Amino acid sequence: MDDGAGEEGKQERHLVLAHKLFLLSHPAVDDLSKVALRAEVLAAVKSDDMAPLFESLVSAGVLEPDAALLAEMRGRIDEEIRKLDEKIADAEENLGESEVREAHLAKSLYFIRVGEKEKALEQLKVTEGKTVAVGQKMDLVFHTLQIGFFYMDFDLISKSIDKAKNLFEEGGDWERKNRLKVYEGLYCMATRNFKKAGSLFLDSISTFTTYELFPYDTFVFYTVLTSVITLDRVSLKQKVVDAPEILAVISKVPHLSEFLNSLYNCQYKTFFVAFSGLTEQIKLDRYLQPHFRYYMREVRTVVYSQFLESYKSVTMEAMAAAFGVTVDFIDQELSRFIAAGKLHCKIDKVAGVLETNRPDERNAFYQATIKQGDFLLNRIQKLSRVIDL
Repeated sequence: MDDGAGEEGKQERHLVLAHKLFLLSHPAVDDLSKVALRAEVLAAVKSDDMAPLFESLVSAGVLEPDAALLAEMRGRIDEEIRKLDEKIADAEENLGESEVREAHLAKSLYFIRVGEKEKALEQLKVTEGKTVAVGQKMDLVFHTLQIGFFYMDFDLISKSIDKAKNLFEEGGDWERKNRLKVYEGLYCMATRNFKKAGSLFLDSISTFTTYELFPYDTFVFYTVLTSVITLDRVSLKQKVVDAPEILAVISKVPHLSEFLNSLYNCQYKTFFVAFSGLTEQIKLDRYLQPHFRYYMREVRTVVYSQFLESYKSVTMEAMAAAFGVTVDFIDQELSRFIAAGKLHCKIDKVAGVLETNRPDERNAFYQATIKQGDFLLNRIQKLSRVIDL
């Protein structure tokens, strides 16, 4: 693993490997593709001597057992660690503090490379104890975050992001602050906080440098997906549809331009065709796949709401024609969304008409105020009981 951000414009190789491991376990990937993926995974494991990962993949039945290969990898790891410990001892005896830090950092990076998660985290802590500069401490946090994303360890990621924010209170440069926004955005997206993820991604569009996480076109893919379900129509136009950074690369991602523009331009038939084209990509993304069903529902809520906003009442035939689907499909779809409280309309089945009943904003505000007031009074009563004691 490279020190810092990895090669310019290149994804960190362990995150490339993590995506391949995800595809290997995915039921939608065909067996022939999995044969090629298995060979690529084995090559990656061998090239970095990832003995612990090799053992876990063998026990999971993903790779074939190979005692000789495992012994070879273990032998090379032991030899390399012996050399790294010698360099640390030499630096501590004969050289200065920065050389000692560099020697400890080299050992941390080696543990990351071979996939020794706990030892790597321990060694990064040791390295941090010998680090003074805020920028260098931040780089250690980025290494920890990459480990977190490889293992999808959300607890580690969350703690590391908090730690990074505390470090920035001591100082820190804009470049690292902007990089952290993308890491936090990815964490928010992977934990279904699409609103915050979209906001952080949009903040980072013109300053994106985190190629170690994903390429820029993937970043635009995530930005558009999170924005579509969280921004109002005016903001979507201003921040996404007309954004020059997005316009420059959106055509590189199949169906993405049609998905965004047909939604904004109310071309619903085109939208559904583009959306069905994107579903495969969402399903095969290791960060988005756990939220696939949720995302599908949210997008449909947005598009149905947008259509219905234009009408006080509309026939189901007209809506079905606009979306290029059958009346029965629209009936079933809307029934589910209305029952879940996602759409404010009612179906007159006899007349075949949809009647919108938008909630009164003032009434909703009044109800919310009463609810918050009750909550506050309950808290005050609990507090007063504690103080009386």
